[in-house]
Formats: sequence, structure tokens, C-alpha cells
Amino acid sequence: MQIILGIPVFHPKYLSVTARSPWVILNDFGGAFAMGAVGGGIWHGIKGARNSPRGERLAGSISTIKARAPVTGGNFGVRQKEDAWNAIISGFMTGGCLAARSGPKAAFGSAVACGILLGVFEGVGVLLGRVFSEGTRPQLPPLPESMSPQTPSSAAI
Repeated sequence: MQIILGIPVFHPKYLSVTARSPWVILNDFGGAFAMGAVGGGIWHGIKGARNSPRGERLAGSISTIKARAPVTGGNFGVRQKEDAWNAIISGFMTGGCLAARSGPKAAFGSAVACGILLGVFEGVGVLLGRVFSEGTRPQLPPLPESMSPQTPSSAAI
């Protein structure tokens, strides 16, 4: 799996079963946890600063980050189902977080661009999966000679 700008290009769920080793699963979980911890740190830092008294905003922000960001990261790391929407939403959020210092307009634009990019990646992955799985569809075995279907004309005779 190659990562460009924080976006996995070859997602492990499209690899063969043997390629889904415990190390790949652990890598997926670690990436999801890190993304959730960063996003949770930003969110809970702002929330902690806003809910603290005027002279204690920095201490309140750090305290809230320490308490809640790991929980948010764990919630990102444990996903209940693996589908294309997870990748698209995480790409959207990653793009927004990476451009957050440029202002809300730039962050939203970057979030939309990354979400669309991940949507394209997921769509191409699904399309390639369908194209390359055409030959592996289960086929019915051929009928034995004794059970070959009879034509209506030979049955009437």
C-alpha cells in the first residue's frame, strides 16, 4: 500500500486474502486511530477552550484533549463495517484537517476535493474488482450424458 498525501492508493481490502496479514490489519487500525486522534484533538481542544473560564482556557483545552482525543481515536479505529463511505468520509475529514490553518473556506474546499478524490479511488477499485472477478464467477458443472435435456420433438416420438 502506497500513501500519497495521507491517502492510501492501494487499499488492502482489494488485495487477496493472503495479503491481509495481521500486520496489514494492524496498519489499517493504526492509521484510523491516528486520524481519529488528530481530529478528536482538534475538536476537543476547541471545545475545552470554549468551556473553560477566561484565564484557564489553555489548561482546559489540554485537559480535554488528554481525556477525550484517545477515545475519539479508538472510535475511528474500530469500524463496524468496511465500505466505500468510510474512505470517502475519512478523506473528506483528512483534507479539511490538513487545510484547517488556511481558514474555513480553504479547509472546506480541500475537504471536498479529497472526498471526491477518495470517491474516485473507491469507484475505480469497485469497477476493477467487478471486471477482474468476471472469470471467477461460479459456473454450473456440465450435465452428464444420461441426464442431458431432451428436445420436445424427440420426447413426443
